[in-house]
Amino acid sequence: MPNLGAPELIIIGVILVLLFGAKKLPEAARGLGRSLRIFKAETSKLREDDETTEATATVVPAQPVAPAPQQIATPAPAAAPTAEEQARALEEQAARLRAQSGAPKQQ
Repeated sequence: MPNLGAPELIIIGVILVLLFGAKKLPEAARGLGRSLRIFKAETSKLREDDETTEATATVVPAQPVAPAPQQIATPAPAAAPTAEEQARALEEQAARLRAQSGAPKQQ
């Protein structure tokens, strides 16, 4: 692939201005900059999370586990619903309420 010099970049810039218009380019650049900032913040958070889990995993020494005394089995508590499950439940509840009130279904 040939190297892109100043004349080629200027030609590409002129073509972009002609295609998208001068008003849309700064708006698109701003949106791209925001997206990159969000992406960078999220990846740094993921790295920090990985580092903290590795640090805690290596610091805690392994302890021998004594057998627990036998107890009567009790039912395990229900796990907290995920965000998707909560959203589905809310949508179903809203649909039931709309059906009861006779309101038209929204999309």
